[in-house]
Amino acid sequence: LRDFLLVYNRMTELCFRHCVCNLNYRLLTGREESCLDSCAARLVRANHRLMGAYVGLMPALLQRRAAEHGALAGPSGLPASPEPDSGPAES
Repeated sequence: LRDFLLVYNRMTELCFRHCVCNLNYRLLTGREESCLDSCAARLVRANHRLMGAYVGLMPALLQRRAAEHGALAGPSGLPASPEPDSGPAES
C-alpha cells in the first residue's frame, strides 16, 4: 500500500507540474484537464507494463535465490559450519 501511494503521489506531482501552468483560476481549463488525463493514462500504462515484466521475472529470481541459498546451506539445510583450524601441534 505504501509503494502504491508513493507511485500515485509521484504521478500526481509529475502530471500537475507538466500540465497545470496557471494557478489563477479555481477550476482547470479544458486543455489542462485533457493534458492531465493523457499524462496519467501514459504513466498508468507504463506502470502496468513494468509490473507485468516484474511478475514475469519474479519466479526466475526466486528460484535463483533459492538455489543460491541451497548452495550456501549444508546438506541438512543449515549453514555449513567452518572447519576448525588445525594449528601447530603442541607437545
